[in-house]
Amino acid sequence: MPHHSHQPEPKRQTPHPFGRLGLHRLRPAAAELVLLGDLTGRYATGSYSRLGSDGRTVAVRPDRAGVAEHGHRVTAAIACHVARAGGSIEELARLLLHPDHEGGRHARHIALRSGQARALDYIRRVWASATAVVAGTRVLDSRHGAYEALAALRDRIETTPWRGERERTALRVLRAHLNFAEAAGGPLHHASERQTAEEAGVSRTTLRVVYDTVLKPGGWLRRLRVGHGREGSIWYLDHGSAGGRRGSASLSRFWTTQYPPDLALEEWTTPETATTADIDSTVIARLMGHDAFAQRSLGSSALMIIGALHVRPSQTVSDLVGTASVSRATAYRTLQRLADHGLVQHDGETWTLAPRAMASFGASPLAAATAPDTQPAQGWDGIAQFYGTAGVTARRRALHAVERAAYREVLDRRAEHRSKATVIVRDGRQVLIPTPRPDEIPSAWQSPGGSVLDPATGRAAADWRLATDGRLILITAADQCSYDELATAHAEALREWNSAA
Repeated sequence: MPHHSHQPEPKRQTPHPFGRLGLHRLRPAAAELVLLGDLTGRYATGSYSRLGSDGRTVAVRPDRAGVAEHGHRVTAAIACHVARAGGSIEELARLLLHPDHEGGRHARHIALRSGQARALDYIRRVWASATAVVAGTRVLDSRHGAYEALAALRDRIETTPWRGERERTALRVLRAHLNFAEAAGGPLHHASERQTAEEAGVSRTTLRVVYDTVLKPGGWLRRLRVGHGREGSIWYLDHGSAGGRRGSASLSRFWTTQYPPDLALEEWTTPETATTADIDSTVIARLMGHDAFAQRSLGSSALMIIGALHVRPSQTVSDLVGTASVSRATAYRTLQRLADHGLVQHDGETWTLAPRAMASFGASPLAAATAPDTQPAQGWDGIAQFYGTAGVTARRRALHAVERAAYREVLDRRAEHRSKATVIVRDGRQVLIPTPRPDEIPSAWQSPGGSVLDPATGRAAADWRLATDGRLILITAADQCSYDELATAHAEALREWNSAA
C-alpha cells in the first residue's frame, strides 16, 4: 500500500531555457521555493531548536548547523517536487546551481566550499532519497480517493498487533488522530495535545510518551508543524512501518511475559500473541473516551477484547490472544472482569458479547448472542463509579479549559505590547502602513514653521527641527556629531520631553 500522498502535477511540453523541465512545469509553491527560498520558514522547524516537553524552547544545534539542516530540507523538498513533475537529476542540478535561484543556496555553498564534484555528489544522494519517497506515493486527486486512503489506513490499524499496555494506549491515540483526519477529509489534519488527549481518554503525559516511543518511531504519525497560539499542530497520518514499530521492543512491557527463562529450554521462541489481529476500531473510538476505560478501570485491554468480539463473535481465549493482541493471562483476567459487569458471557470455552450489552450503550454488535435471560450491563457510568474513575474525563476537560484560558491570557498580554499592522487598499492590493517610529513627535509639539516646541517651556527648541515626514532633525552648531552621539542626544531629548509632558 502506498505510504504518502501528493497532488498530481501538470503535464506541459512548452520549451524552456532551463531544459525539458523548467519552473513553468512545477507547481506554483515549488517554483516559488526554487526562486525565493523558504520565505515562510516552513522547513526551518526543528533545524535550530525544538519544543521541549515542558513547553520551553530547547536549542539543539548551533546557528551554523541549523542553517545547514535548513538548507538541506529546502534542497530535499525541491528534489521531491522535481521528481513528482517527472524531471531528472540533471534538471535538478541545473535548478539548484543556478545563481539566481535562492532555493539552491545550500548546494551552491557546498560547491563553493568543497568543489563542484562534491556538490554534484550531494545532489545525487538527495535525488536518490527523493525518488525513493516519490515512488511510494499515491496521487489523491479527489475527496473520494482521500477517504479510500483513510479506509485502507483503518484496515491496517485494525489488523496490526498492538502488544502491551503502552501500544494499546498508542492505538487509542492513533484512532483519535484518525477521527480528526476523517473530519478533515484527508491524512493532513490539525490537532492539539489537549484535544487528542480528551478524544483518546488519556493524560497529556501519557500522550507524549506514546508519541515519542511508539507512533512517531513506528511511522504512524508525523508532526509537520508545531502548534502555536490558537492553532493546533499539523499532523500527517501514515501507514506505519514494520521495522519502525519494533524499534522500541527492547522494553519488556511491550511484549508478553510468557517467555521461557532460557533459550536452552527449547520452548517458545516468539511472542505468544500471533500476528492475526482483527479488531473493530470504530467501537474502540466510540468507547475509549469514557471514564469506564480509564487507567485504573477496565483499561485498554477491555477495549481490545470488546473490539475483537464485536467484529468476530464466539471466540475462545486462544482466539482472543491473537485477534485482540493480548496475552493469555490478560485475556482471562479481562474477560472475567467484563463478565462481572454483564458485558460478556461464555458458553463452554467460547466467549461472546452480552446480547444487549452494546445495544444499551448505543452500539449493537453485528452477531452477538441473543439469550433472553441475559440482563444488560448497568451502564458505563456505573462501571466507572465502581472503580472510582467517575469524573476523570470531566476533570481533565476542566483542567484543559483552565490551561487554555491561561495560555490565551498570556498571548493577549503579549499582543498588547505589539503595534497592530495597518493596511490600505491601493489598486486592488493591500499596502502595509509602517508603524510610527520613536523619533516621530506628537502634533502638539510641532509648529507651522517647522520648529519643535519644548513641552516644558512652550517655546521653540533651537537645536531641533521637524522634517517633512514628521521626524526629528538635530541641528548643532558644528554639525559634526557621530551617529552614536546623535542617537544619544535624541534619546535624552525624547525622555525629557515625555517626562515634561
